[in-house]
Amino acid sequence: MRRLAASGAAGAAGAAAAPAADSTDCAQGRSPRPRRLIDLCALWDTGVSSPAAGWKRASGIARRRLNEAETLSSVQEAQLERLEAARPGRLGSGERGPVLRMARQPPPPSVHAAILLCLLSLSGAIEIPMDLSQPPTITKQSVKDHIVDPRDNILIECEAKGNPAPSFHWTRNSRFFNIAKDPRVSMRRKSGTLVIDFRSGGRPEEYEGEYQCFARNKFGTALSNRIRLQVSKSPLWPKENLDPVVVQEGAPLTLQCNPPPGLPSPVIFWMSSSMEPITQDKRVSQGHNGDLYFSNVMLQDMQTDYSCNARFHFTHTIQQKNAFTLKVLTNNPYNDSSLRNHPDMYSARGVAERTPSFMYPQGTASSQMVLRGMDLLLECIASGVPTPDIAWYKKGGDLPSDKAKFENFNKALRITNVSEEDSGEYFCLASNKMGSIRHTISVRVKAAPYWLDEPKNLILAPGEDGRLVCRANGNPKPTVQWMVNGEPLQSAPPNPNREVAGDTIIFRDTQISSRAVYQCNTSNEHGYLLANAFVSVLDVPPRMLSPRNQLIRVILYNRTRLDCPFFGSPIPTLRWFKNGQGSNLDGGNYHVYENGSLEIKMIRKEDQGIYTCVATNILGKAENQVRLEVKDPTRIYRMPEDQVAKRGTTVQLECRVKHDPSLKLTVSWLKDDEPLYIGNRMKKEDDSLTIFGVAERDQGSYTCVASTELDQDLAKAYLTVLADQATPTNRLAALPKGRPDRPRDLELTDLAERSVRLTWIPGDDNNSPITDYVVQFEEDQFQPGVWHDHSKFPGSVNSAILQLSPYVNYQFRVIAINEVGSSHPSLPSERYRTSGAPPESNPADVKGEGTRKNNMEITWTPMNATSAFGPNLRYIVKWRRRETRETWNNATVWGSRYVVGQTPVYVPYEIRVQAENDFGKGPEPDTVIGYSGEDLPSAPRRFRVRQPNLETINLEWDHPEHPNGILIGYTLKYVAFNGTKLGKQIVENFSPNQTKFTMQRADPVSRYRFTLSARTQVGSGEAVTEESPAPPNEAYTNNQADIATQGWFIGLMCAIALLVLILLIVCFIKRSRGGKYPVREKKDVPLGPEDPKEEDGSFDYSDEDNKPLQGSQTSLDGTIKQQESDDSLVDYGEGGEGQFNEDGSFIGQYTVKKDKEETEGNESSEATSPVNAIYSLA
Repeated sequence: MRRLAASGAAGAAGAAAAPAADSTDCAQGRSPRPRRLIDLCALWDTGVSSPAAGWKRASGIARRRLNEAETLSSVQEAQLERLEAARPGRLGSGERGPVLRMARQPPPPSVHAAILLCLLSLSGAIEIPMDLSQPPTITKQSVKDHIVDPRDNILIECEAKGNPAPSFHWTRNSRFFNIAKDPRVSMRRKSGTLVIDFRSGGRPEEYEGEYQCFARNKFGTALSNRIRLQVSKSPLWPKENLDPVVVQEGAPLTLQCNPPPGLPSPVIFWMSSSMEPITQDKRVSQGHNGDLYFSNVMLQDMQTDYSCNARFHFTHTIQQKNAFTLKVLTNNPYNDSSLRNHPDMYSARGVAERTPSFMYPQGTASSQMVLRGMDLLLECIASGVPTPDIAWYKKGGDLPSDKAKFENFNKALRITNVSEEDSGEYFCLASNKMGSIRHTISVRVKAAPYWLDEPKNLILAPGEDGRLVCRANGNPKPTVQWMVNGEPLQSAPPNPNREVAGDTIIFRDTQISSRAVYQCNTSNEHGYLLANAFVSVLDVPPRMLSPRNQLIRVILYNRTRLDCPFFGSPIPTLRWFKNGQGSNLDGGNYHVYENGSLEIKMIRKEDQGIYTCVATNILGKAENQVRLEVKDPTRIYRMPEDQVAKRGTTVQLECRVKHDPSLKLTVSWLKDDEPLYIGNRMKKEDDSLTIFGVAERDQGSYTCVASTELDQDLAKAYLTVLADQATPTNRLAALPKGRPDRPRDLELTDLAERSVRLTWIPGDDNNSPITDYVVQFEEDQFQPGVWHDHSKFPGSVNSAILQLSPYVNYQFRVIAINEVGSSHPSLPSERYRTSGAPPESNPADVKGEGTRKNNMEITWTPMNATSAFGPNLRYIVKWRRRETRETWNNATVWGSRYVVGQTPVYVPYEIRVQAENDFGKGPEPDTVIGYSGEDLPSAPRRFRVRQPNLETINLEWDHPEHPNGILIGYTLKYVAFNGTKLGKQIVENFSPNQTKFTMQRADPVSRYRFTLSARTQVGSGEAVTEESPAPPNEAYTNNQADIATQGWFIGLMCAIALLVLILLIVCFIKRSRGGKYPVREKKDVPLGPEDPKEEDGSFDYSDEDNKPLQGSQTSLDGTIKQQESDDSLVDYGEGGEGQFNEDGSFIGQYTVKKDKEETEGNESSEATSPVNAIYSLA
């Protein structure tokens, strides 16, 4: 593709050569010397720049030209390609197509995707149908810088639509351009396009200037861009006599071209006076400025002369400068052609070797400015012996491989479609075996204005509100100017329904009279943008704008979007339904956009069916249907594999494809990402590509492209043909490594409400590639002077879009990181404050806890600067008791806590905390459950102590009736005791869920006293006390263990001992008296015959004592009472009838008397007589 463009130009240039100051006119066929006419006209007329002319025809001419001349340099190729791509069609010839490269090469998949997305976006826009009244809209206009051919009529385009159809008028240099007064100027019918006709004479230069078109109807006026009209110029080369150039062999040389200035600038190429192209290589090459550079001059360089040629675009002429002749001074005048390929050619010719030095640019550093979207061309041309090699690097990152390419034998680096990321420091390294030098180029990217938010037509119903937004960015930042119907807004009649706020116009309660066309003009020193947007006020029921019952075919598992263009005012709401039933499709796998388009995120088989869109507003409704068919994807299931082949062998690359049978399949091949020409050595089949007799030129990547009308699949393999491969070396590998230098020159661009682009120039990486950049920010409201990490980016970028929060005054800095460490932070950027907005979140960690028994403290984590979103951040605190129908209590708080007073003890509350600033309230907050303050709990219920055996004691209890908070546990205190003796107190703490405890007794004798209480965060509550039961032998054990020391016990024992002593005395007395007596007592009353004691003439004293005597009375309680008793010693001692027995014992009357006394004593003296007491015991 590039070879074709270069060959065509070379062939044309090699056909003939015009002398200096001669020119050629292809259009009119005029030439002072037809023999030397360069046949450029043939090239243009073949349609090389037009796809309609066909590839074969153009390539045939190109091949013929190729036989006449060698290939031009890459600089010439690129210039010619850009020239052909930019050439417009001539008047009357119709519009030209794209350049041949686009005609030959099918667009890559990314292009298809971009076109599809673009069409989807356009189809989603709501436009007013042409049968409805509407202000004018510009639909076509000439480019801003309009350069015309002086031999053609001038055409300045301006077309517009509107209802009623608009009328047109023009200004030239900001003054009304009266077309009627100039017979050469006319306006096309139903159009505003100007035609300036020079067939009857006149000079086109007289019409140069700045033109602007106005399209007007009764609803407003739309404006075109300001079109700068310039006539192409191709001035003649000044005549000059050039002396021979004398130079020493091995020295550097520059031959300057200095072409005459043209409009546009001419394309430069060098040829000999015999019209032979100058052979160029890394030693001899043409610079971007047109000069011819020799890194070192050799003797063979004076075998030809050197002529600079300038090709002028619009006039299609080539002008030739007088030729330079060289005279080379040498130490070896013998020119042996065999030395040209000698490995040490310079030494063989006696040329001294020297280190590289730069011919262009000079010095060690330079700078370059480029506009965003343009191409950046960096150039380094060096001298030296041997010829230096050039390598390119970018400090702090890699070259952008997707848009960077090397030209002119690596002496030039071109980066296409420059963006802010491409700014930074680049350096070229020129090296040969004698040494190396480098040149640093600092690149800064500026920008003409470009749209961030272009104003769009506003369609409103009467009484509705709306806004027009005009937001653009550039470097420097552009200014914004509003106009209405082509007049400055300041001079327009006042409109109470309209308010201007910077880049936004706000409309409130619009009426029919509010219709107009507004213009937004944004400009800086590098250019301007002008946009028209009308405000239309209509009352229209819904209507569908697309054909009915469309068929849409999509690939399985892809994302797709179904469009349903509609119109209505007020803007209708659109809903989607599938197969005429079910609910509105939105959510899950479906998403409905604001313009009504339905997106299906991932197509499945079951998504096939009929989709109905229904548009509704207050005036009615309309509907349309779309039928969706789901197709299987195209897949290469057997892909070509990388292969290594020897020259002359046969290679087969497989490519087997599976696709939907209802779709037509096409399989094609690319080589090195270019369409593959299938020659006679290749055979293409449905599932393979065969290459016979492999040659070195067959080496490269082969891509199989399987495509249908809906999708495509690609598979790539690399074919290696065995050959020697040179391995480049990294000249920086051996250098010492260090931490990177700090980034510098931070710049903020693309300023938007929620984002900004930060661009920086990387510092020197100090021979260790930068792996990461850390972007930090600081704000001056909440934490001034404190830097926070914002984001992290790979080391290959030096520009990034930063997402911002509203109402933060940002300042940024950048830190570079490599494997050695981190750089020092860069100097801070300028500050950028984002506009405010209502909060998008609420504070986190909302809690409600009591600090006292009658309050609840509500706390939360305050929001930081990046979440405040506006000034006067405050919090709306709401609370109410849970599970009640109470109304919400609320308070506004500026801090991070609020205390609710006079609350019951430990009751649940519902709590909400909502953020609010001066722009509005945050989203509805979540409800959090909190509790008021806790108190001491009541005593545990049903405290039970059981002793199943002598070794263990079991305790059980129930939870308190009134916990008064969250129980955090129980405290059990117990102590052993034995009488008055107490053991050591033991404390046990239990979890709040534990209600049982088993204790092992230390000994089987002691008892235990237990005290149990519940605990909350406030403390331990009321306690309950119980003791363990006494063991069965506790009384005996107590007497043994402790009673013997008691006083009362000692007295009792003494009494018992006395009684025992008395009993012994009684027993002794009884023993002394004997049991039976032989002497019978004479009584007044004889014994009865039933008395058993009388049988043997004896008397039992012991038995008789318990029998009542004769003559006594028995009382009611069974006691015997004596009638009278006059017991005294006189009865025994004075003259009684008592007598003594033979051993001196007193018997007789005493005995009888004594019996009487005893009988009476039982009745009357029992309590007072000690003797009686003793006898009673005996």
